[in-house]
Amino acid sequence: MKNSNIISNLKNDFPASVVVFFVALPLCLGIALASGAPLFSGLIAGIIGGIVVGSLSGSSVGVSGPAAGLAAIVLTSIGILGGFENFLLAVVLGGIIQFLLGVLRAGVIGYYFPSSVIKGMLTGIGIIIILKQIPHFFGYNSPEGDFSFFQSDGENTFSWIVNAFKYISPGATLIAIVSLAILLLWSNVLSKKGKLFQLIQGPLVAVIVGIFYVIFTNGNSIWSVQPLQLVSVPIPDSFSSFLGQFSFPNFGVIGNSEVWITAFTLALVASLETLLCVEATDKLDPAKRVTPTNRELMAQGAGNIFSGLVGGLPITQVIVRSSANIQSGGKTKLSAIIHGFLLLISVLLIPALLNKIPLSVLASILLIVGYKLAKPSLFLSMYRLGWKQFTPFAVTVLGIVFTDLLVGISLGLVVGVLIILIKSYQNSHFLHIKDKSNGKHQIEMTLAEEVTFINKGAILKELDSLPKDTFLSLDVRKTRFLDYDIIEILEEFSVKAKNRNIEIQIITERGISDTLESFIAYYNAKPKTA
Repeated sequence: MKNSNIISNLKNDFPASVVVFFVALPLCLGIALASGAPLFSGLIAGIIGGIVVGSLSGSSVGVSGPAAGLAAIVLTSIGILGGFENFLLAVVLGGIIQFLLGVLRAGVIGYYFPSSVIKGMLTGIGIIIILKQIPHFFGYNSPEGDFSFFQSDGENTFSWIVNAFKYISPGATLIAIVSLAILLLWSNVLSKKGKLFQLIQGPLVAVIVGIFYVIFTNGNSIWSVQPLQLVSVPIPDSFSSFLGQFSFPNFGVIGNSEVWITAFTLALVASLETLLCVEATDKLDPAKRVTPTNRELMAQGAGNIFSGLVGGLPITQVIVRSSANIQSGGKTKLSAIIHGFLLLISVLLIPALLNKIPLSVLASILLIVGYKLAKPSLFLSMYRLGWKQFTPFAVTVLGIVFTDLLVGISLGLVVGVLIILIKSYQNSHFLHIKDKSNGKHQIEMTLAEEVTFINKGAILKELDSLPKDTFLSLDVRKTRFLDYDIIEILEEFSVKAKNRNIEIQIITERGISDTLESFIAYYNAKPKTA
């Protein structure tokens, strides 16, 4: 990044990084707890995910850290491998494998997930965030970081919510309601009143109010917030005891086949989660920037190598923190890097102050994040796109809510592929490009008779490779089926084309369409056939 860009975007990136920090802190601790690992290992992963991965990544708004989707693998692997130090070696080896996957350009896999599944993933995660934070909102602790329907304590998502209503804590609930009111007032009213309210974010104000509430109600038998309802960061007695919290891999078990099996498992699952998150984050990015997926795999691999070497959990790019970053106005990867430094500084200098933050206040912040990911209007818009888009979307959402992230995505992908196979013609999908360059960069691109999400990667690559000052003639006269994923690519490309001075002409059966926007409007207005 250029220095001018850093300075100009700092007013957006710093407030966003503060919000991401408050979201990441309890998740780092909770995921470590759910993984059966030392609590400090979650903080290490969060710090490295922010600073190391954030610096190396090509994603402008993605945030990395410990992932809930890996918690079950971590918990099982620590037991199988005979200790946390042995598991750390698998993390290091998994990072090396992940880095090599990036070198081998395996990042293209991310382009082969249909848009309906990605949107279903975002919506499902939003619903899960809301459901999992309801107990915290009322002061009833649930396993933080446990995003599966069946929780590690034997309960499930809904039974835990029912229990929460039986044991409502007055103090925690009151400050949660106050915090939620602050957040809504800030985003809907005050943020439009002046730059000060845009610079100072509502979540920061809510956290500060929560800390003062804990201090002033301490000792009150009814309205105080109990210790179990507060953030719990390890507090070292000295700097030497702080250093003593780091763990190091046992390289003596490098010949153990179980270590290598675990390493490959971590590398594959972490890479898949990262690529899915990259695809989803790019869709949420208002600037519609495209993350280089191979570079992202290499950055994640480097992060996992560092994390394993110093006692941290495995790292992926994570959608909860990434979406919080985008919704808080983050513009560049500086926000992810700063959030990593905030985690490091806080655990070094102010762990006691952090331990006065009520979990119910953080729950109110996450409820807003979850709602923005799972707005009711999204269900209606997906339904209007037709059953071929809505069915994989709905299956993905239900799968995530009632099982876990990876199972839900897998179910949605299987349904999406089956629908494409049922509705597809027998001819292959291909893309013709005819270069008529005579010094004027005139390019003619002809789409096939049927174009689906399978062609998304190739089309996106060709469009992004077009030079500036190009006249693009897009011939769709032979196209009988154009998947919604391709329409989305064209919509996003129409924004980027203006910035690159690319003029677009569409050739259809009706003749020449003056602009890409008019063609998209025409295609979206066509009745959706079954």
